[in-house]
Amino acid sequence: MRLIHTSDWHLGRTLHSENLLPHQAGFLRWLLDEAVRQQAGAVVVAGDIYDRAVPSLDAVRLLDATLLRFAQARIPVILTSGNHDSAVRLGFGAGLSEAAGIHLRTSVADLARPVLLADEHGPVAVYGVPYLLPDAVMADLGVQSRTHEAVLAEAARLIRADAAARGIGRTVVAAHAFVTGGQPAESERDIRVGGVADVPAAVFAGFSYVALGHLHGAQRAGPPPGPGPGPLTGDSVTKSTVIRYSGSPLAFSFSEKDHRKSVTLAEIDAAGQVRTTALHTPVPRPLREVRGTLDSLLARADQHGADAELAGLAGAWVKVVLTDTVRPAAPMERLREKWPHTLVLDFAPEGQLTSSDADLERLASATDPVEICGMFVEFTSGGPADDTHRAVLRAAVEAAQHAESAA
Repeated sequence: MRLIHTSDWHLGRTLHSENLLPHQAGFLRWLLDEAVRQQAGAVVVAGDIYDRAVPSLDAVRLLDATLLRFAQARIPVILTSGNHDSAVRLGFGAGLSEAAGIHLRTSVADLARPVLLADEHGPVAVYGVPYLLPDAVMADLGVQSRTHEAVLAEAARLIRADAAARGIGRTVVAAHAFVTGGQPAESERDIRVGGVADVPAAVFAGFSYVALGHLHGAQRAGPPPGPGPGPLTGDSVTKSTVIRYSGSPLAFSFSEKDHRKSVTLAEIDAAGQVRTTALHTPVPRPLREVRGTLDSLLARADQHGADAELAGLAGAWVKVVLTDTVRPAAPMERLREKWPHTLVLDFAPEGQLTSSDADLERLASATDPVEICGMFVEFTSGGPADDTHRAVLRAAVEAAQHAESAA
């Protein structure tokens, strides 16, 4: 059985105001082509289909058109809801979609209702676990502990019981969770609200493959593969549980600039052993981060040959960290003349970094309002206020004091 595991599409998301929807549409076209080429038995999407609970109309249209194309190609799709999704909105029309091979798993009631696939070796049961907010599902699951571990452990118990009752040993679980030890990125929403966030990998012991969503970097979760609990039918054969995050197909922050984005091809053999392969997704633009003074960066942008380190950034999304001690005029406009897709501009003046305690101590000792205003100018511009600045500040302070005394 060959499955394609993906997650965290975040349809409708932007990258620092850059519209990603055309690139997300390109990824989804590629995904269908890849599923056909790989002869995938199904595509498993582990949550965060949309970027927000009330998605944009364009994002809804894109998902609708995508699922229709998968249905027409007769490739089953199993989708679970993530912490960014509205389970109710995403799950609308689930019964009708099921008839077309689009299986939406967004409620606690569907935890032990698998999608049953089959190959020459027999059945494979795919269970979808939506994002389980402890406060929202504790009563339904009958657990007392307000943690993600408690609710997911009960979900896993229900799934094991169902698989055992069906006599199915090859099982796949799609879940949206933060497994202990996972490496997060800046673009993920914190899920600690509503209980302790992380879940030990042991919660998923005994399944053939666990397709995870939530973390945006592709990575293995849990301990290294090795002998684990036997199949759920109770025979004596041992197997490993393979637990992976597919990661997001696109980068959503510059913390992901070194990620190589992919989906995961999971191949399950007759004994339930799993081999995974990364299928690298299309990259709309590389992400680059550069640091230096504005003049030095602009000069290096025009260099050629061996010194052309920055010459190829015109086609990249760029984050620039300027180290000028005095903030230069119109820096973003000048940078975009060289690198039109510059998205982020930060300032880190060389030699100007002080601790917050030192700043507060200096502020506490200042008594002259003009001096205090001068500190603000220094903080925002990266350099001390000059005579012109101080003259303007003093005139403004005196005007304010005069108005206050006349009131």
